[in-house]
Amino acid sequence: MRTTRRLLAAVALCVLAATAACSVEDDPGASDTAEAKCGPGKEYLIGMSQANNAEPYRQVMNDDVVNAAKNVEGFKVVVSDAAQDNSKQVADVENFLSQGIDLLIISPNEAKPLTAVVKKAYDQGVPVIVLDRKVEGDAYTAFIGADNVAIGRAAGEFFAKTLLPQGGKIAEISGLAGSTPAAERAQGFREGVASNPNIEIVVSQSGEWLREKGQAVMDAILKAYPDIVAVYSHNDPMAEGAYLAAKSVGKENSIKFTGIDALPVPSGGIKAVEQGRLQATFVYPTGGREAIDMAKKILIDCVKDVPKTTTLETMLITKENAAQVYAQLGGA
Repeated sequence: MRTTRRLLAAVALCVLAATAACSVEDDPGASDTAEAKCGPGKEYLIGMSQANNAEPYRQVMNDDVVNAAKNVEGFKVVVSDAAQDNSKQVADVENFLSQGIDLLIISPNEAKPLTAVVKKAYDQGVPVIVLDRKVEGDAYTAFIGADNVAIGRAAGEFFAKTLLPQGGKIAEISGLAGSTPAAERAQGFREGVASNPNIEIVVSQSGEWLREKGQAVMDAILKAYPDIVAVYSHNDPMAEGAYLAAKSVGKENSIKFTGIDALPVPSGGIKAVEQGRLQATFVYPTGGREAIDMAKKILIDCVKDVPKTTTLETMLITKENAAQVYAQLGGA
């Protein structure tokens, strides 16, 4: 009798387990969980984690993200500033996750220190758009940015063929060590100048993307290498700082300066070229509008397979086309 009862109980448990399994499998809403997280007519919170608002380029990027989001019904963007502090940026992303953001846009201060927290967000099912600067690995939804190796190479070719065809000693003022654009712009530049064996990069020092640090670095370079004839700067603010350092010792006209960013704002690189302080700069789009376009595809249009990489176009800016490009890019 006991054996029979045990057998009947076991059968009953199996039936209950099977029924439960069927009820989960047959639940029409279970397979729609992912789809339920997207679609029109909803409110979406987007966290924008910025590396350092002190850089003019990053402030324009923030503005581009926020302004583009205003045109998408249901989008709300919250921006955090890591102030060039990796640990703060990690904490900023952690805070966004605790707020229950629907999507993360991040421009990492440095690649390696931000990789784990970006992966954490991605593994939690939060779509992650990495903007401008990269992280290690591929644990993110999409990367949007320009090809920094190509920009550096174009700058090198400009030096080799146009700016210094006869050669000369040059200084490089690089971006923040550990940030991918700094490494890639340096690599590309060396590839570009290789065609002119008479060009020598005699010194490379980091200005950490900041104008005042670019000026301080250039002060030291001028003392150690008084015979340099040109400066390749990884962005326009550092190039402007280098120009001011040269001007302080009366060398602003004997040294040529180039930068990267070409922001269409009165204090940006295009105007610096137009006004003669820089010989050239290269357009480096912020990608802010493109990031919001992609966020719309993910959150509202429910597109599952967005491009893993979106490469933004660059352009050489010289005095010949500066005014025209400034107007084309909406400069005020």
